[in-house]
Amino acid sequence: MVEAAAALPVDEALPGLMAALAAGPSAVVVAPPGAGKTTRVPLALLSAPWRGDGKILVLEPRRLAARGAAARMAQTLGESVGETVGLRVRLGSKVSARTRIEVVTDGVFARMIVDDPELAGVAAVLFDEFHERSLDADLGLALALDAQSGLREDLRVLVMSATLDGARVARLLGPSAQVIESQGRAFPVETRHLPRDPRARVEDATASAIRRALAEETGSVLAFLPGRAEIRRTAERLEGLAGSVEVVELHGGLDPRQQDRAVAPAEPGARKVVLATSIAETSLTIQGVRIVVDCGLARVPRHEASLGITRLETARASRAAVDQRRGRAGRTEPGVCYRLWEEAATASLPPFAEPEILASDLGSFLLDLAAWGVSDPATLAFLDPPPASALAEARASLASLGALDADGRLTERGEKIRSIALPPRLAGMLLDAVPEGDGPLAAAVALLAVERGLGGDGPDLGRRLDRFLRERGPRAEDARRLSETWLRAAGGKPGAIDVSRAGLVAAKGFPDRIAKARGGRPGQFLLANGRGAALDETEALAREPFLAVLDLTGVAQQGRILLAAALTEAEAVEAAGDGVQSREEVEFDEAVAAVRGRARRKLGAITLGERPLTVKPSPETAAALAEGLARRGIDRLPWSDAARALRARVGFLANAEPDGGWPDLSDEALSANAAEWLAPFIGDATALRDVGADDLGNALSALVPYDLRRRLDAEAPSHFEAPTGSTVPIDYAGEDAPAIEIRVQELFGLARHPSIAGGRLPLTLRLTSPARRPIQVTRDLPGFWAGSWRDVRAEMRGRYPRHPWPEDPANAAPTTRAKPRGT
Repeated sequence: MVEAAAALPVDEALPGLMAALAAGPSAVVVAPPGAGKTTRVPLALLSAPWRGDGKILVLEPRRLAARGAAARMAQTLGESVGETVGLRVRLGSKVSARTRIEVVTDGVFARMIVDDPELAGVAAVLFDEFHERSLDADLGLALALDAQSGLREDLRVLVMSATLDGARVARLLGPSAQVIESQGRAFPVETRHLPRDPRARVEDATASAIRRALAEETGSVLAFLPGRAEIRRTAERLEGLAGSVEVVELHGGLDPRQQDRAVAPAEPGARKVVLATSIAETSLTIQGVRIVVDCGLARVPRHEASLGITRLETARASRAAVDQRRGRAGRTEPGVCYRLWEEAATASLPPFAEPEILASDLGSFLLDLAAWGVSDPATLAFLDPPPASALAEARASLASLGALDADGRLTERGEKIRSIALPPRLAGMLLDAVPEGDGPLAAAVALLAVERGLGGDGPDLGRRLDRFLRERGPRAEDARRLSETWLRAAGGKPGAIDVSRAGLVAAKGFPDRIAKARGGRPGQFLLANGRGAALDETEALAREPFLAVLDLTGVAQQGRILLAAALTEAEAVEAAGDGVQSREEVEFDEAVAAVRGRARRKLGAITLGERPLTVKPSPETAAALAEGLARRGIDRLPWSDAARALRARVGFLANAEPDGGWPDLSDEALSANAAEWLAPFIGDATALRDVGADDLGNALSALVPYDLRRRLDAEAPSHFEAPTGSTVPIDYAGEDAPAIEIRVQELFGLARHPSIAGGRLPLTLRLTSPARRPIQVTRDLPGFWAGSWRDVRAEMRGRYPRHPWPEDPANAAPTTRAKPRGT
């Protein structure tokens, strides 16, 4: 039956692939989009002698791709899905005793192999579109290779991709793994660049490009946008197109019927505009599409280990992704791709998307490894090892849930959490809710957290629960069955759901995401984990005093809340339990330059209540005062002239002798370490007014060790002793440092130029008249005496006739006085 189907480019590579898998257990297939690898290869392997009666598992990164692949293979065989070709995804499966090819998502397979390491009855595992590098695909491949080496030497493992370093993957699979390449078939695609003004909204630019494309070209349009919000806004901007143009959305939050409608060809004589996320990059052929509009952006996960949050970030798509998108226009005929960026910018795009294993929450990953019997991922084969920081955060999170013991082994509670097939924290929330009678509600909350679009798109969890409980479509029914499966795995039973308790249930599962309204504009919140988050002011939740936040996106300083429920303060306190703490704190009040005391009741970063306290001097208050004064500005401290001079002298020698061991007394260094050098010398102070110049001087002096202090006095003295016996301060901070300002008469009788540092550094002499007015700057006093002194003397004699102005000052007596009367 396969031979009767229309020929596809990958058919030419099938003999080589069959030979490779007959000779060894692993292989890699690299074929561009449109080659037919997704549907042709599994069907061809049905006739392989090594298969026996074993199943072929085909892994797809997304449910839409899995459904599409299963449907196309079943259609090729003249059957329905569920017969020879089956489907197993989270929201619905179609398999039977006849099924020999089973299309599953990466996540489903990861659980399958952990639950059955031998993969009984499975002859081969095919990882399709592996270049997407989902976390589940990386984990599934590592476990399949481990099972192959220790339990199932006969298990065939095949990795397939359109954009992939085949040789690198082959090395991971083993020395006998061969790389089979297919050239594929693609029609020519013309690329046109329509650079988007960075100040313009992406939906405006995309809608404009779509209208232009419809006017310039024939055929249907596939437009790539980063997320559902941009898709919705672009659709709004396309309202009013000719009646023969149908605008449809395509993303993971739609039910299967809506997705099928988007993928189906346009009606005869009509055109279609499909607004899609990256879900449409691979494994899909939309009949009639010969125009692609690509905004060049994608929504990618970014895990913040310090906050335990995975957020979605809008970033530039990779070169591999935009090439895949462009290829969609040439799947069935010559096409056109409109790119909304400068042509030269393509070269600066990242070559590939970052693998999820490098940027995801690794909680479920570690839980599956623990169930596999592995505590150290380094013992398994991964193309990219998981980051140590993310692993440490995941271990700590799982330990706090009671899922892992101190040795990283799965606990009894951990086994229950993993059996629920939810992210660990949601599974823990469900487990804890069952004894409280909130199991059905917690299962529904978890469902809306992982399945986008159920109950609508708004951020209000309560409203979405209300709508979801009334929905009666196939997707809603499948979702309810799934939530009941989770509930029973947690030991609960279906029952009534009190939506009013949704916030409390969510907050108990995620106490670090309890949020309190900030003062000022509605919609601004502070989470217990210290992160800021916001809602649109028009949302009803924007005026709630507390929220339980389940999902958010955006930057750490100010995220956007995607899903949350209203919460009372009493519920927040109940949910946080021991997380609410009362403590006394001291902090610096910059307005009055003093330390203030507060007794605070806090839930993480959230202050629930406070009252003032009388501040008593202590090491803690001294440190707070020192750090506060430093933030206020080191230069604003009441330094004495001697202390300022000491800093300048040390700084001068530090610059002159970089390796001399001199301490850094700059403003920056003193600010960074104020609690260390200043606090011990202001122990009784609680305000700036209590800090004296002597305190600062003593603290500063302590930073200069005794041996350096002796060198400092010898090589960078604070004063110069003039021939008259008077002492003049040396300036070490000016541009011409070291320098002194001195009346020229006080240097009479000096034949050598003054210097410091054992004579190595001459002083800059700023010579003045008896009235302290500048007359000369020199670093060569003998040269001055022998040269320009004659002109200076003549001017000084006329201006100050009562002062002595000798012709030979080098041999004259120094003086600070005028000539006596009558002389």
